[in-house]
Amino acid sequence: MKTLKFYLETNGREEEIHFEMRRMVNAGYTGRDQEKVRNHIEELKKEGVPAPESTPTAYEMITQLVYLNDEIEVVSERTSGEAEYVLLCSGEEVYVGVGSDHTDRELESVSIIKSKQVCPNIMSDRLWPLKEIRGDWDEIILRGWTKNEEGKRVLYQEAPLSAMMTPEDLMDFVKNRSIDKSLDRTMIFSGTIPILMGKFVYGPYFEAELFHPRSGKKLNFSYQVQVLDYLRG
Repeated sequence: MKTLKFYLETNGREEEIHFEMRRMVNAGYTGRDQEKVRNHIEELKKEGVPAPESTPTAYEMITQLVYLNDEIEVVSERTSGEAEYVLLCSGEEVYVGVGSDHTDRELESVSIIKSKQVCPNIMSDRLWPLKEIRGDWDEIILRGWTKNEEGKRVLYQEAPLSAMMTPEDLMDFVKNRSIDKSLDRTMIFSGTIPILMGKFVYGPYFEAELFHPRSGKKLNFSYQVQVLDYLRG
């Protein structure tokens, strides 16, 4: 079982918490507007990603493959990040973070789950209690940035959380898919939002953010992507 240390921002203060993770699930195609979900699927098909049999989807993830680091290593140049909200279920408490389901796009055309297992999940080391922000949930903005070929930081994804499944619906979906119907000590990556430019950008940098407009609070993180290339042949 993997134990992760986080900093919980609650009631104007910060406290250290430890999350013992039993399971990690990556959800997909979790938009509330299914027409937009279908458009996203069509975008992915142009990139060679097979359409799912049904939506939403859920994939079991190796629990060791979640990082709070600012750098990751990958084996392909065709990888990219995805901005997502993250739910950490711990007993009766649920915490919210921001993360990235980094994915190998070349392998994704062969196997979606393998394309996710070959890259880590990355997330912020700061969290919010879900109960403190639930009333403003739909107004919270999820954003992602990457860098273009000139090395300029560009907005890659942006949408309010009203565009995605509510946290309750997402948890119910994963719980109903689980054999033991338990979410205790489960980390759920929410699935992502459409790409603004309509195509994947592969690059050495990704950044994601949850922005709470009413309070001005943010959860954010960024990381560098290092392609392994130090051996000949």
